Amino acid sequence: MKLADLRKELFADPKFVEAYDALEPKFAVINALIAARRKARLSQAEVAERMGTTQSSIARMESGKGSVTIDSIQKYAKATGQKIKLEFAA
Repeated sequence: MKLADLRKELFADPKFVEAYDALEPKFAVINALIAARRKARLSQAEVAERMGTTQSSIARMESGKGSVTIDSIQKYAKATGQKIKLEFAA
């Protein structure tokens, strides 16, 4: 089966679409973390060193495994020279 066909089949299922849409906020945080690190031109190991943690912790944050706290996001932002902007949208 081609990927495009699988995607079409999956997105035809309303339950799949609902579950997929529910993950959007999590993926937005992950993408923001990775974008901040890339903008700062830092490796995961460099961010980890600046945060006083391990590279594997950064990898878990960026992969969505485990939960990410506001405190860890603040430390990540500081380590990458970024500021946090929180926005609620309708």
